[in-house]
Order: sequence, then C-alpha cells, then structure tokens
Amino acid sequence: MLNYIWAGMIFIGIVAAAFTGRMPELTNAVLDSSVEAVMLCIRMAGIMSMWAGLMKIAERAGVVRGLSKKMSPMLRLLFPNLKKESKALEYISTNFIANILGLGWASTPAGIKAMNELQKTNPDKTSASREMCMFMIINMSSLQLVTVSIIAYRAQYNSANPSEIIGPGLFATFVSTVVAIAVAIIFEKIYFPRRKIQNEALR
Repeated sequence: MLNYIWAGMIFIGIVAAAFTGRMPELTNAVLDSSVEAVMLCIRMAGIMSMWAGLMKIAERAGVVRGLSKKMSPMLRLLFPNLKKESKALEYISTNFIANILGLGWASTPAGIKAMNELQKTNPDKTSASREMCMFMIINMSSLQLVTVSIIAYRAQYNSANPSEIIGPGLFATFVSTVVAIAVAIIFEKIYFPRRKIQNEALR
C-alpha cells in the first residue's frame, strides 16, 4: 500500500509540474534531494555505527546484562506469563535498552529474536499473544533518553543546538510509552477474554 501511495505522490508531482511549467524546478529538486539523501545516509551511518559499537562494548562488558537484571521487576510486571528464565525476556530487555539509547536500528535484531521466542510460547499460533501485543506496542512507543536519529537530522540541517531535542524527546516518548501501556492493558481486558470465549466455543 505504501508503494502505491509514494508512486501516486510522484505521479501527481510530475503531472502538476508539467501543467504549471515548473519541470526545471522539479528536476533541480530531484537532483538536489538525491545528493542531500546520500549525505544524510553517510552522516547517519557514522553516528549509528558509533552508537551500535558502544552498545556492543556495553554488551560484552556486562553492562547490558546488569541493566537487564535491574529491569527484571518491571518486565515481570509487564509480561507476567513469561517464565523468569525465558530467553524472550533477555531479548526484550536488550531491545528496550537499545531503544532507550535511541538506537532504533540496533534494537531491531533483538526485537525479531524476542518475537520468535514469544511465538514459541504462544498457545494460538494464528494470533498474537498478549505478550507479543504488549511488546510490540511498547517497542513502537519507544521511550528514549537520547534521540540519536533526530539529533543527526538536526545536525545535518545545521541546527544551532542539535541536542536540545533530548528534553522534549524524553518527555514525549515517556508520555507515549505510558499511554501505550495503558491502552494495551485496557484492550487486554476487553479483547483477550472475548477471544478465549470464542476459542472455547469453536472447540
């Protein structure tokens, strides 16, 4: 669907430029944007490589494991159906830590592994479990202490103080995470009992 939307926007832009006689401006915008996109990718690659490397160092130094243990009470509260020794909890905590540090790209592998482990304990393989839904919604809301990608974007476009976004970003992501958890709990109370009744009726 997203491909169709982008294709439609490009087509409309070309048609509009042709009818208004602004094809030269469109051509220049495409060329300038292409160069800008490459420069942004190079800058982002450098910044993300640095933070991903620091994340790997922290992991090998045991920092991630220590933070995971400190997060254990919160994770047990959010995912009460998972056993304490569950491998999924380890991957979930790694994913959360990477997201908190603003390393969205670095958190993806841990997120995929967490989902695979959660699927193994999912009693209904055709539908997402309560734990999978909770993990996904928290992962999407993504509490962040350091919004690395936004800082990189602001630096790319010559912001006077790229890091000033940290405070507002922390507040916004904290609120979004709290709201996400609240919504997940509300829908859990409504949907999962209903699904359980439906499954029992089908049996």
